[in-house]
Amino acid sequence: MQFAHSEEQQLIRDSARTLLAERAASAQLRAALDQRGGYDPELWRTMGELGWTGLAIPQAYGGAGLGWVELCILQEEQGRRLVASPFFATCALAAPLVAACGDEEQRASLLRQIASGGVRIACALIGTDGRPPCDGVSVALESRGGSFSLSGVSDFVIHGDSADLLLVLARAPGSQRADGVSVAVIPAATTGVTVHPHAMLDLTRPMSRVELAAVVIGRDQLLGEPGAAGSGVEEALHLARIALASEALGGAERVLEMTTAYAKERHPAARRHRLHLGARRAPVFQACARCGDAARQPRLAPRAAGEALRRRRSGDARVLKSRRSVHEVRFHGEGGTVPGGRRRVARSAALGSVR
Repeated sequence: MQFAHSEEQQLIRDSARTLLAERAASAQLRAALDQRGGYDPELWRTMGELGWTGLAIPQAYGGAGLGWVELCILQEEQGRRLVASPFFATCALAAPLVAACGDEEQRASLLRQIASGGVRIACALIGTDGRPPCDGVSVALESRGGSFSLSGVSDFVIHGDSADLLLVLARAPGSQRADGVSVAVIPAATTGVTVHPHAMLDLTRPMSRVELAAVVIGRDQLLGEPGAAGSGVEEALHLARIALASEALGGAERVLEMTTAYAKERHPAARRHRLHLGARRAPVFQACARCGDAARQPRLAPRAAGEALRRRRSGDARVLKSRRSVHEVRFHGEGGTVPGGRRRVARSAALGSVR
């Protein structure tokens, strides 16, 4: 099944591709990675000015009121360029968490800040064992009269070292899975919060370990009702996974373009391999489209994400065959085997446009 973008969506793609070609090329990316936080603050500011940060946020909260398809188009284009920015952590992860778990007053406050590009948010979701939420939530939330206390360690926090705010998933003592889970909003500079950046293989997505030592928070710093955020967290994470899949799609598309461009110089048969990635695009964006229905019927969100994953897996055999064919053309084509070629091309593919 094919998926076609509307004219408006295509304009969003074209404008994003043009901007990122000018502002996020290889040289700019390398320079950004050397800056504090590992991203270009000027590009992040431009994203806010152009309305990228509020694209999928309702107009009532200062956003453009578009949907997850449009946001995922931006994610895909950033994936093509390996863009280093807080966009995913803030707009594709934190914003859905606030929308799904917060009350009206909290949504009005936080979503407006996100839509304007005036805040960077990191989400502390899991513990050191890497289990996904809600099972992996390891920070403890204890009631202390009229306040609460956060204690524990949350690991692999995306852009945790450059965030203004932290959304911390925490659970009540003795609770399991989605029961007893809350989302706390705390400034990153709060007393008792310590952020330890990791040395990551992927420099464009910095992660950190966040330690919380008896951090005292007020009731108003918990999104919604205490201990009742589990279902909202699951709903928000389904949207974030689709956004992340879109980013991976953009990166894969760029790598495939580089590979087929090289292969076409060696063998014309490589032209057919473009079709296999097109088969991956449809389920990702069909899942995005269904998120509009999921906003009205929350049970559709996990179903859409699951369907996208099943369709992706069903195409693995065809994609593997395509990769093997391109590999054979690349290294055993008209000119014979290229000495050392496998290492060089594999390295170029891994780096994408950062060469």
